[in-house]
Amino acid sequence: MMSDIEIAQQAELLPIKQVASAVGIDEDELEFYGKYKAKLSDELSRRVDSNPDGKLVLVTAINPTPAGEGKTTTTVGLGQAMAKIGKNAIIALREPSLGPVFGIKGGAAGGGYSQVLPMEDINLHFTGDMHAITAANNLCCAMLDNHIQQGNELGIDPRRVLIKRCLDMNDRALRNVVIGLGGKANGVPREDHFIITVASEVMAILCLANDITDLKQRLGKILVAYTYSGEPVFARDIKADGAMTALLKDALKPNLIQTLEGTPAIMHGGPFANIAHGCNSVRATKLALKLADYCITEAGFGSDLGAEKFLDIKCRYAGLSPSAIVLVATCRALKYNGEVPKSEVSECNLDALKKGIVNLGVHIENMRKYNVPVVVAINRFSADSDEELAYIEDYCRSKGADFALSDVFANGGSGGTELAEKVVEACEKPSSFAPVYSLDLTLKEKIEKVACDIYGASKVNYTTAAEKAIKEVASLGGDKLPVCIAKTQYSLSDDPSLLGAPKDFTITVRNVSLSNGAGFVVVYTGDIMTMPGLPKVPAAHSIDVDENSRICGLF
Repeated sequence: MMSDIEIAQQAELLPIKQVASAVGIDEDELEFYGKYKAKLSDELSRRVDSNPDGKLVLVTAINPTPAGEGKTTTTVGLGQAMAKIGKNAIIALREPSLGPVFGIKGGAAGGGYSQVLPMEDINLHFTGDMHAITAANNLCCAMLDNHIQQGNELGIDPRRVLIKRCLDMNDRALRNVVIGLGGKANGVPREDHFIITVASEVMAILCLANDITDLKQRLGKILVAYTYSGEPVFARDIKADGAMTALLKDALKPNLIQTLEGTPAIMHGGPFANIAHGCNSVRATKLALKLADYCITEAGFGSDLGAEKFLDIKCRYAGLSPSAIVLVATCRALKYNGEVPKSEVSECNLDALKKGIVNLGVHIENMRKYNVPVVVAINRFSADSDEELAYIEDYCRSKGADFALSDVFANGGSGGTELAEKVVEACEKPSSFAPVYSLDLTLKEKIEKVACDIYGASKVNYTTAAEKAIKEVASLGGDKLPVCIAKTQYSLSDDPSLLGAPKDFTITVRNVSLSNGAGFVVVYTGDIMTMPGLPKVPAAHSIDVDENSRICGLF
C-alpha cells in the first residue's frame, strides 16, 4: 500500500487558476505562490460580499487516540464526495504546524485518497503564514524588551511581562528561559518563556480578524505587561501594532489549494484546539460561504475542544450558524476509550468497543445542545471488522443519530457519497443554533457551564493563582468575553487517563489569562503545555530528501 506522500506525489495537480475558475474566481484575484497554490485577494472578498451564503458544515470528532482519527481526511473526502453527487462545495481547513509534523501526530493535509495538495508544501513552509505570525509575535516581544532597555518610560515591571516569544516547533527546552544576560548592553535580565506559534494570541487574532483594520486594532489590544504600579500595558502602548500589522498583511489573505480530485480548498490559520481555539480563519470560512453552496470546515480534536470553541467563540464573533455537524468516530478510538492500549487498537476487540462507545454517546448529546443536526461519520480503517462497524451503526440507531460509513481514505470522494447525501439532508432540517452560554455570565459561570454541560464534570476547583487571575481579568473587562479552555484532547476531563465517559470528576483550573486582542479568556486546566515536546522517536527521524530533491518519509 502506498504512503500518503507517495499518493500525493503521483497525483496530477490542476493549475490553481483552473481550480479557482471553477468557483468563479478570476485570475487577477489570485496572488500566485507557484503553479499550485495562491492567496486570495482582498478585491475578491469585496466582490463576492453581496453573494448569498451557502450552508456551513462543521466536521468534528470524538476523543481521539494520540495518532488522530482522520478528521481532516473526512473533511477532505466529504468535500470530494459532494462533487461526486453534484454539489458545489469548498473545504475550509487549518494550516498544519511544524510541531506535530516533525513530532508524533503528523501533518494536517488529510490522508490516503482524501488529501489536499501540494501536500509537502502544505506540511512544511506553505505560503509563509506561520513564519509571519512568529515574526510578528516576536517583534512585539523584542520591542517590549527594548522599551525596558531604553529607559522604560512606561515603567514596565520585568517580573510582570505577559507576552511570550513563540516558535513553530516542539522544543521543550525553551519553555522557561532567562534572557538579557551578558551585561548592560544585552538588555535587562528576566525570566521569559516560549510557546508554540499556534498557541499564540497573534495566531488567534489572525484567525478572528475580519480585515486589515480589525487586525491592527486587535493587535494593539494585546495585553503585554503590567507596570510597577499595576497598570496594564498593551501592544499599542509600545507602538508595536503598526509594524506587526505590516508583517501580517499578506498572511491575512486566505490560501487556495486543491484536493486530489481537484475540489477547491481554502486553508488559512492553524490554532491548536487543546491549547488555543482550534478553528481556521473567519475570513476563509466567510469567503468559502460566498463562493459555494456548501462550506465544509473542521475544528481540532474532539467536539469537547475544537467544536465547542468553534461554536461558542468563532460563530459568536463571526455571526455564523452551522447547518449541520459531522461527528467523526472510529473503531480504534472507541476501543482506546475502552482502555485498549494504543498499540492494540487495530485488533478486533468487541468488548472494548462496547465499553468505549459511551464516548460517542456523550459527543452526540453535546453537539445536539447547540440545536444543530448531527451526522456520525464512521471513518473506516482497513483493520476494522464488519462486526465492530455494525455495532457502531446499531449504537447510532439507538441514539436516534443519522450516520454513514465513510471510506474516503481508501476510495476518495466515491467512498463518501453516502455521507455526503446524509449531510445534504441534515442541512435541510430545521436548526436554531445558539451557543451554550451567555456572555452575561461571570467568568466562573462560563467555565462551569462548559466544564459541567460539555465535559460532564461535577465540580470545578480553582487554584489560588487562578482565583487571583480571574479577579484581575475581570477588572480589565474580560468577564464579558467567551472562554477558551486549554485541556487535554484525550479525555472529556482534564485527566488524559480518564477515558470513555467519566463521571463525578472535578476540573481544576490552575490559571487564567486574558487574550484581549483575540477577545477571549484562556483557562488553563490539568497539565496542558503551550510548548509541546518531541517524543522519544520523532517523525523527523523518517523525513528526508533524495538526490533529486524529492521529499520522502513525510507520512
